[in-house]
Amino acid sequence: MNTTIRAEAANATAFWTDHATVLRREAADGVFHGFASLHSGSFADMVRLVARMPEFERATLVIEKAGDRQYSAAEIVRLATRADFPA
Repeated sequence: MNTTIRAEAANATAFWTDHATVLRREAADGVFHGFASLHSGSFADMVRLVARMPEFERATLVIEKAGDRQYSAAEIVRLATRADFPA
């Protein structure tokens, strides 16, 4: 389900509760990337998980959000510090 219109969330709750998966960066664009999922859950949970990892480990991962796009390690850290990030 695509929850964005012009890259803005349709509503804040849907943005954070969308399904997401954590993948290794090198596997994210491969043919079998759907089978390379390390973790899955809500987007907020995956952001929280990756943001708490050591920087060297976080740098090897991306989050793929359902219907939207992939988020890099730098974007994940920024998302975790947003005022609307669920506690």
